[in-house]
Amino acid sequence: MPDFNKILAPGDLDKGLINAVIDIPQGSFLKVEYNRKAGTFFVDRVEPNIFAKPVNYGFIPQTKDTDGDELDVMLVCEEAIPTGTHLQAKILGIMNFEDDGEMDYKIVCVPADDRNTGDSIKSLEDLGERWKQKMEFHFNHYKDLKKPGTTKVLGWGNIEEAKKIILECITRYKKEGFSK
Repeated sequence: MPDFNKILAPGDLDKGLINAVIDIPQGSFLKVEYNRKAGTFFVDRVEPNIFAKPVNYGFIPQTKDTDGDELDVMLVCEEAIPTGTHLQAKILGIMNFEDDGEMDYKIVCVPADDRNTGDSIKSLEDLGERWKQKMEFHFNHYKDLKKPGTTKVLGWGNIEEAKKIILECITRYKKEGFSK
């Protein structure tokens, strides 16, 4: 498997599009990680099945978040997308998230070409308040059986706020790259 940071660009932010690589399919309770050095995905651990991922989870290549990994994405789609799949996605906004005292942003997106919904989801507001409540509940509690109280959703941001964080992460990647 290739190094996605070498073969994929982050996307076209002017058009509100990113490239997303999926590491954890929606519904999985396996914590799958991308090993960029080996170019493989591996199961880091098995999470409690009551905390299966509520969305497809992945990352934007050629980005580096403050936690030292690629910038995370939460890709909303009715279908679970297999590990290692990459696609073009439309930015909807951002979930501001703190994990063990460290910021760990999540870019919320949908497939860029979603003929099932007729590309009707254009912003976080289109997902509704209940969707946000479910995500907040999941991310506020998914580590509670191992490390209670170490995660916290700090709020949501719009498309422009998401683009700002993506640009910061692209700049950090260009300056620092990855040492691990």
